[in-house]
Amino acid sequence: MLGTVLLLLALAKSAYLSQASVASRRAEALKKLLEVFGMEDPPAPPAHFKQPPQYMVDLFNTVANADGVTKNPDILEGNTVRSFLDKTLSEEMRFLFVLSSVAKNEKILTAELHLFRLWPRVTDGPKRHHFCQVSVYQVLEKDKLDTPGGKKLLAARLVSLQTSGWEVFAITPAVRDWTQDESSNQGVLVTVQGLGGSPLDSPPLQFASGRGHHESKKPMLVLFTDDGRRGASLPTAGFPGASYMPGTTPSLGRSRSTRSLDRLQPCQRHPLSVDFEEIGWSGWIISPRGYNAFHCKGSCPFPLGENMRPTNHATVQSIINALKLSEGVSSPCCVPDKLYSINLLYFDDDENVVLKQYDDMVAGSCGCH
Repeated sequence: MLGTVLLLLALAKSAYLSQASVASRRAEALKKLLEVFGMEDPPAPPAHFKQPPQYMVDLFNTVANADGVTKNPDILEGNTVRSFLDKTLSEEMRFLFVLSSVAKNEKILTAELHLFRLWPRVTDGPKRHHFCQVSVYQVLEKDKLDTPGGKKLLAARLVSLQTSGWEVFAITPAVRDWTQDESSNQGVLVTVQGLGGSPLDSPPLQFASGRGHHESKKPMLVLFTDDGRRGASLPTAGFPGASYMPGTTPSLGRSRSTRSLDRLQPCQRHPLSVDFEEIGWSGWIISPRGYNAFHCKGSCPFPLGENMRPTNHATVQSIINALKLSEGVSSPCCVPDKLYSINLLYFDDDENVVLKQYDDMVAGSCGCH
């Protein structure tokens, strides 16, 4: 995947073609680059300034460094996290999330309902409660919620009335139903009862709704999914440290003497910046602004030292080439021998915030192979 990115960046920035040809090849290169990121077209930027959910920003910062390079590949379950805000915009405890942006090939691993618990109402007297029972139901028939067949219990637990903050409920079975049959999505219903399920005249606990509360506290559905994409079989790991290096772009059309000098340099890793603003994607990508993909360049002369990280096959090939034991055998090539993944936090076409991890996007180290 990294090699594809390098080629596409070179095509997109070539200055030695006619203007019309440059525009055509740039468009073709950017279309191929979108395919690397699993998209047919770039999402439209939000119509108005929109703040991404803090949960998604915090998750990105936990998974990736400032350049988007994965710090620990084992943190995420799957390679995609999608967030959806409630679309009912009502003050009732019934929430609806539109999941049309979930691809058919995405496997739903975990689905979480995030609700912000407001400070409890102050109650006096002997009936003051310290806990209440919160139940989350999948709505089966919205006009028959009071009947046994109108809803299905998804989660229930006791919640303290002493604090405020986020509560998370697992509702994976319901979301799997909705993604298999979109027409079955009638939302979820949340009820608040006393201990043991006893009714409360005036529930002391309330959750922030889609209307009348700050954007940062709105009900949210978070999906952890996997779209089945996998990279090459090269070793992958958490990146020990990366820095975005603006202005470090591929050098095209270099002199013959410079290219000859490159061949004399030993195989090593060199910077290669990918700037999303320069590409024209900064309107929908939240983070990072760009990343350092790095590329491998240099010679693999005989004899290969350990610092060139040669494979046994490369060592044998180097010997055969040096001794001219077989015609047509070239010297080993300087290529990535460790690759890292990157993460993008972005707005999709429905202005939902998505965190997606892409394998094999950064050359971690180079070797003679």
